[in-house]
Amino acid sequence: MTPALQSVFAAIDAANATDPDTSEGGPAALIYGERMTRQLDRIVPEASDVLRIAARGQHVERWLLPRSEYPEGRAGYLAWRKEQGRRHAERVAGMMAEAGYDAESVARVGVLLRKEGIKRDAEVQALEDVICITFLQWYFAPFSGKHTADALLTIVQRTARKMSDEGRARVLREFDLPDAFAAAFRDQGAG
Repeated sequence: MTPALQSVFAAIDAANATDPDTSEGGPAALIYGERMTRQLDRIVPEASDVLRIAARGQHVERWLLPRSEYPEGRAGYLAWRKEQGRRHAERVAGMMAEAGYDAESVARVGVLLRKEGIKRDAEVQALEDVICITFLQWYFAPFSGKHTADALLTIVQRTARKMSDEGRARVLREFDLPDAFAAAFRDQGAG
């Protein structure tokens, strides 16, 4: 790991260490960033510094913009998520500039964190696959208790749609999913 990458990771981790949500035994955003890094290292071991930084900074200071500040429903959620992507990109870009990354790398991390070019840009797609696998591994079970079976199926179908064929195949290999959920990952590859 280069000194610049270490510096950015340290800055992201320091920011996320102040997350007031400690329901998982430590700051939630810090734990999430570490989980994202572990998944990326496993799935894309040759990842660029920019992709590594985007994975670690995916939820940097996410709690500063609560979901409750946006209307209920899908439109409110999408607006909140878009603003989070913009904020995360801006915050991480500043950390990268301070660590000495060039303007091109700083701009590129913004593309990844705002998910610009999903399905067209290999790094954006790799980040999305890591996000989805991290969600399924650590966050889906607690999340599922808050939603109806129909709502969960819709969420799983949307998750599968965002993933690459390779990412969906990985999910089918690595997770023991109920038949309806597994079908969502299989059917996306067939369509």
